[in-house]
Amino acid sequence: MATRRKSRGGYMISVVAEMYEIHPQTLRLYEREGLLRPSRSEGNTRLYTDEDLERLEFILNLARDLGVNIAGIAIVLQMRERMEEMNRQMQGFVDYVRDEMLSRMQQQQNPGAGLIPLRRQPVVVMPAVEKAAPRSKTTKKK
Repeated sequence: MATRRKSRGGYMISVVAEMYEIHPQTLRLYEREGLLRPSRSEGNTRLYTDEDLERLEFILNLARDLGVNIAGIAIVLQMRERMEEMNRQMQGFVDYVRDEMLSRMQQQQNPGAGLIPLRRQPVVVMPAVEKAAPRSKTTKKK
């Protein structure tokens, strides 16, 4: 599971229930079903972060406005998390391809940049050596 916490602070369950006009038991049910994952204080009090509240709003929209049941909400949330992960992976791939393309373009602009320099030594031109005439093969007499 990815960590979702941006801040340590948060809202207590009674405050969140009042804000969204739902019973605290509903929030406990959402937690039990794995739809919400509030952090806990040292005294074990549920603390809802701003991210938790955004997720709760999404859950309530599915439940109230679209009539989706808890099992359906769980599926939608799982699909949403998978899509976000796939989006992160795709963005990583796009970044890699972009960096690779930029690197290759720079190499084309300066083709010798990646080469190891060699010491230049003067080239000595030697006069051509004449080849000796081929020897004829002598055959042995029997």
